[in-house]
Amino acid sequence: MPKATNSVASRQRRKKVMKKTKGYFGRRKNVWTVSKNAYEKGLTYAYRDRRKKKANFRALWIQRINAAVREYGMSYSEFMGKLGKSGIEINRKVLADLAMNDPKAFEAIVKKVQ
Repeated sequence: MPKATNSVASRQRRKKVMKKTKGYFGRRKNVWTVSKNAYEKGLTYAYRDRRKKKANFRALWIQRINAAVREYGMSYSEFMGKLGKSGIEINRKVLADLAMNDPKAFEAIVKKVQ
């Protein structure tokens, strides 16, 4: 007996992947085997980078806080150490936002810490 394949379902599955790889470069957009590999690789990058995004934002906040604190003659590590000792519990995200958008409030926090 011959092997039966459901070509309708196979075609739909392929079309779904090909639609997702529409804007890719070269054969990645129109050759099924290459396209499938590119699509799967893209999904793994997306999964990885959703986690990496959090680390990138934390690094950005630290850079912004460091730049703002240097104007008051402190380093980032000094500032964070004194912040912890003084009992002020503000996270880096909020501190970076204050440093960028509300310098007066950030200055008040720095003065309280010093």
